[in-house]
Amino acid sequence: MQHGKYRFIVGFLALPLGLYALFVVWPFIQSIYYSFTDWTGLSPEFKMVGLDNYRRMLDDDIFWKSLQHSLMFAVVLPVVTISLALFFAFMINAGGRGRRGGPVISGVRGSSFYKIVYFFPQVLSIAIVALLFAFAYNPDSGAINSVLRGVGLDGVQPLWLGDPDLALWCVMAVLVWSTVGFFVVLFSAGMASIPSDLYEAALLDGAGRAATFFRITLPLLWDTVQSGWVYMGILALGAESFAVVQIMTTGPGGPDYSTTVMVLYVYQKAFRDGQAAYATTIGVALLVVTLAFAAVVMRLGRRERLEY
Repeated sequence: MQHGKYRFIVGFLALPLGLYALFVVWPFIQSIYYSFTDWTGLSPEFKMVGLDNYRRMLDDDIFWKSLQHSLMFAVVLPVVTISLALFFAFMINAGGRGRRGGPVISGVRGSSFYKIVYFFPQVLSIAIVALLFAFAYNPDSGAINSVLRGVGLDGVQPLWLGDPDLALWCVMAVLVWSTVGFFVVLFSAGMASIPSDLYEAALLDGAGRAATFFRITLPLLWDTVQSGWVYMGILALGAESFAVVQIMTTGPGGPDYSTTVMVLYVYQKAFRDGQAAYATTIGVALLVVTLAFAAVVMRLGRRERLEY
């Protein structure tokens, strides 16, 4: 059985690893190389400028604003999204009490309907979601201010995306709404694999919903939560935040750079300003931030694995 084992493994891994190196690793290496040049992204000619782009980045106030906003996305969005998803998934799967003749542990009444409602935003493209909420946030004709006027709160008419103090929070709220359903499904799948005997034993000992969640569900689901945390952070730092900010905000990234995130700033410098080399420099910084985020989450979330 051991004869030719390594040749067999290498034969299967050679093609996927080659594709990964060509389409993932090599572009990263190219980006790092171009960050030391003055390449515009259009001309085939460029020259080496050393660390000039990195010095420029450290003196760029807009870069620091975008970094601050990206870090807020990476910290706030996973906390809110994962917390809501855990709560909803627990209530759907184990938040109720069994009825006569049925299982001891079950979801709350109507849990099947709630699963559909929570997952519905995943059916929509993030671009469609961003457009819908851009209309809803319109201060004159948007649905949110119209509801406020309808209930007699005419004096409470925020500008929403036009207010520098509110715009970033409005964007983050949209990302939470659009992504929480995915994690509800993810955590529900994990909770479905937890033996019901553990919940039944906890109920016999007099444990309530909160104790059941923190003593049984969360510890046994921790690996899934940790993976979801890293995945949500990468979404918040990458394509999801770019799409929502690009479509919803004025500028985009406004007002007054109040919603500019790093991935949007990379796009603007590369395709709007024709400064591809400087854009790759910011991209390298974004890569470092993403890797650091994943490393911190994996390190702080390390704990003894529980099996059942």
